[in-house]
Amino acid sequence: MVYEMDDFSVDVIEQSYSVPVVVDFWAQWCAPCRVLGPVLEKLAKENKGRWVLVKVDVDKHPQIAARYGVTSIPNVKLFVNGRVVDEFVGALPEEAVIQWLKKALPSRYSGMIQEAERMLLENRFEDARKILEEVIGAEPENERALILLAKTYLFSDPGKAFELVGGIEKDPSGIVEVVGVFKRLFEYLRNPGLLPEDPVKDIYLKAIASLFSQDFEKALNGFIEVMGKNRYYDDDGARKACIAVFRFLGEDHEVTQNYRRVFSRVLYS
Repeated sequence: MVYEMDDFSVDVIEQSYSVPVVVDFWAQWCAPCRVLGPVLEKLAKENKGRWVLVKVDVDKHPQIAARYGVTSIPNVKLFVNGRVVDEFVGALPEEAVIQWLKKALPSRYSGMIQEAERMLLENRFEDARKILEEVIGAEPENERALILLAKTYLFSDPGKAFELVGGIEKDPSGIVEVVGVFKRLFEYLRNPGLLPEDPVKDIYLKAIASLFSQDFEKALNGFIEVMGKNRYYDDDGARKACIAVFRFLGEDHEVTQNYRRVFSRVLYS
């Protein structure tokens, strides 16, 4: 099968709008390239339809290599919807390439995941859960789906939510940390004796109860009040709770925007 590029704009840019394109920037004289090339070609055959491979000889196409910042080869870049979404440099072993592809390739179920995200914004947890469980049934390692599914269980079964994200090491969204914070807070509702005695204890517990009921404004009011009276109660728990709520809701949420300024004022007063 021929993988060499003919027309970059067609073979890579246009094609990447219908299927992910893995581009191997290489050269004949490059020994590591000759090691990696057969690995990529083998995986391309095994994953036909999931993604396609295009090879770009940097000696024949130096302008394209320069345009995409290729300074060392082999350099492998993943194009989706006309742009580079991930890459690696060097001759990785086959298993490492497979793991990179698992992380880098967009899910076949991205549309379903986006629909589940919309449902979560509308608090349609049961509907979102059904979709996400279907996705995870097909792609058990889909971390984005696992994180979203954990959000659907966060207030009904925080222990299950924690289990779902337990194996996720990197989470730019911060939701994995949110799950851990909420789980710890909700444990205090079952066992208030875990908290030290203090004048702010009742305020703190009421704020946690409001959080569990998803009354985020009331919860934030309580946590911010605790911060103002005893900042380091429960190991700075009120501050951590506020940050977790903001991350759970997202920076664009009205409640986050309304309370960020008050939170900052109390935090730095």
